[in-house]
Parts: sequence; structure tokens; C-alpha cells
Amino acid sequence: MFRSDSCSWCEIWEDQIGILYDKTDEAKILPLRRVDVDEDLPDDLKKYDTVFFTPTFIVHDKGMEIGRITGYPGEEFFFPMLGEIIIKLNPAKG
Repeated sequence: MFRSDSCSWCEIWEDQIGILYDKTDEAKILPLRRVDVDEDLPDDLKKYDTVFFTPTFIVHDKGMEIGRITGYPGEEFFFPMLGEIIIKLNPAKG
């Protein structure tokens, strides 16, 4: 999750989803890593230095981007969108 302290949508996501995300089945497959776009990016994420909108959720595996959610579409859409990315990550389970 690319985020910023000044992002009101990040705060809404944290209030609606972030507080429970670690307890979800999705978190078992996709553990959440929060990265502040206002700080230096970790070396393994420097290729995403063009992320301009927060929050942005990027799923990557073995250096390849599998999918992303740009912005926060609301709690009724977030998990279905994440589910579509999980299917791309592991099509045999879809």
C-alpha cells in the first residue's frame, strides 16, 4: 500500500479496512506492506516511483506487477477488486 499521512482516502481505508485486513483470508495470501510515498522508497519498490495517487495498492511477485488498485473504491468494491488480482496471482485457485 503506497500511502501518505496527508491522504484522507488512506485514513478512510485504514478506518474501514486496515483495522481488520490482517485477519482476512486475503491477508494470508497478500500480506500488507505500508509504504509512505513522502519518504525514500525501499530498494525493491523503487521502480514504482511514479505512484502519484494514494492510496495505491500494488501486488507484485518475483519482480513483476500482477495488479493494482489506484485509490480507494470503498469497502464494497475493495475486496472484490483484490480478489480479481489474487486470481491473476494464482489462476489455478480462481
